[in-house]
Amino acid sequence: MSSFSRTERRNARMNAFVDQGQIISDRAYNLIIGLVVLYGLVVNYILCVTVGTDIFYSMNPIAFLILYAVLAIAGTVIANRSDSAVISFVGYNMVVLPIGVLVSFLVDVYGGVDSTVVSGAIYYTVIITAIMILAAMLFPRFFERIGGVLMVSLIGILIAGLFMSLFHMYSSVYSYVVAIIFALYIGYDFWRSQQYPRTANNAVDCALDIYLDIINLFIRILEILGRNGGGSSRRAQ
Repeated sequence: MSSFSRTERRNARMNAFVDQGQIISDRAYNLIIGLVVLYGLVVNYILCVTVGTDIFYSMNPIAFLILYAVLAIAGTVIANRSDSAVISFVGYNMVVLPIGVLVSFLVDVYGGVDSTVVSGAIYYTVIITAIMILAAMLFPRFFERIGGVLMVSLIGILIAGLFMSLFHMYSSVYSYVVAIIFALYIGYDFWRSQQYPRTANNAVDCALDIYLDIINLFIRILEILGRNGGGSSRRAQ
């Protein structure tokens, strides 16, 4: 997702009219964010355990990618344009499910959920996520100031990633930079979530942002550990 769409979504959320009857407590607001993010990650884990690469062998790869893009984009639009938490949650699922299938393929390539590489990626992602959320609570001014830097950095890595894909290039430095950017985005998006009106709908929308940050971080860590470990390591059949 582009940095421009991120900015537009956040500005629209901040400036939207909110009926005071929709306001919930801080505790309920943050609980919804946490539960919705956790729900998405658990769904992804279940897909990793049950799907693997089978779905990719059962359908045309181009058809899958088109379906993936349509669902993910439509889900994001629905979630962020809706004023209803229920409808936003439907949009959230439209993003979580196709991403989960894609992640299940990557996880299977690196040996499945029980492999050392995947277990390590999960471990580091959980630790980094916890650290960044804690940092956002302890140092809110820092995260308030880095939004513009992160936006420019995201544009840069998207351009660099496209260039590297076209010329079949790989750089470990690039992977680490991307991982750092999305780690910082976790803290930034959590800080940002605390600036919006406390509504259930905003909580679901913020959970989507944080979920995407976590998934992007996990994928990059998985790639780093996989390459450092000698590439893909498939399970013994």
